[in-house]
Amino acid sequence: MREHFAALSDAATRTGAAAPKISQWGRHLAAVLDGGGRLLACGNGGSAAEAQHLTGELVGRFRRERTPFSAIALHADTSALTAIGNDYGENELFARQVRAHGRRGDVLVSLSTSGTSANVVAAAKAAQDLGVTTWALTGPSPNPLAALCDDAIPVEAASTATVQEVHLALVHTLCACVDEALGVPT
Repeated sequence: MREHFAALSDAATRTGAAAPKISQWGRHLAAVLDGGGRLLACGNGGSAAEAQHLTGELVGRFRRERTPFSAIALHADTSALTAIGNDYGENELFARQVRAHGRRGDVLVSLSTSGTSANVVAAAKAAQDLGVTTWALTGPSPNPLAALCDDAIPVEAASTATVQEVHLALVHTLCACVDEALGVPT
């Protein structure tokens, strides 16, 4: 247990250097959402849970009451997901939904502990083709997802669990930065 907490503390400390970047993302996302744009988010497994956590905080609230925003976790529509997987294959699971829901100026947050998930990389590519801003939360870099996206925060940790735990902290920090940019009281 001590090893796990030590690894988590080390990864969180190193990732703390991304604070200016996450603050910038929060200001940008606040402007997009406040202007009627939308956030799309995707990931597989635990990263899907973190993506849905992010969208839930934006559609609901993070700490205080505010306007609900358009935020879609692309893995959450099981009927669309299974139809797309059946008809187009697993690499198109998220990309096809990005093409359906994404509009120029929207934001896609892609989460992948490996940074190599083909369906997440395909979603980022589809988003870029549409003019959607692409951000990635990944595990150690370099990786294809971080290299493809407009911006990325790689978490340098050996354990998938540690990467996902730091991703959750980044999700909460992003939500706090969005609220701050919108003037929502803390």
